[in-house]
Formats: sequence, C-alpha cells, structure tokens
Amino acid sequence: GALLRDLDRLISEETGLPVIVAEDPLTCVARGGGMAMERMDRRTIDLLSTE
Repeated sequence: GALLRDLDRLISEETGLPVIVAEDPLTCVARGGGMAMERMDRRTIDLLSTE
C-alpha cells in the first residue's frame, strides 16, 4: 500500500490516526520478517517444523 499515491493521507483522514510510510517499502516486509525470525525463541516455536 505504501506505493499507492495518497493512500497514507486517506487512511489518516478516515481513521484520525497518524500514518508513517516506510522509506523503502519494497523490502520492508522482508526485512521485518527476517528480524522477527532472528528474535524468535527456537525452544518455544519452530515455524519450519513439519510436526
């Protein structure tokens, strides 16, 4: 959605909440997912497990 023109303004106006657009929206999800995986406690959950 960050690449859609004025979507941030529309969301902000409709919700009354501040909206911040990522500086690099094309890689934002991939970077965030990588950070989450690095921080995951492997003893409590293993997302790659087939069991």
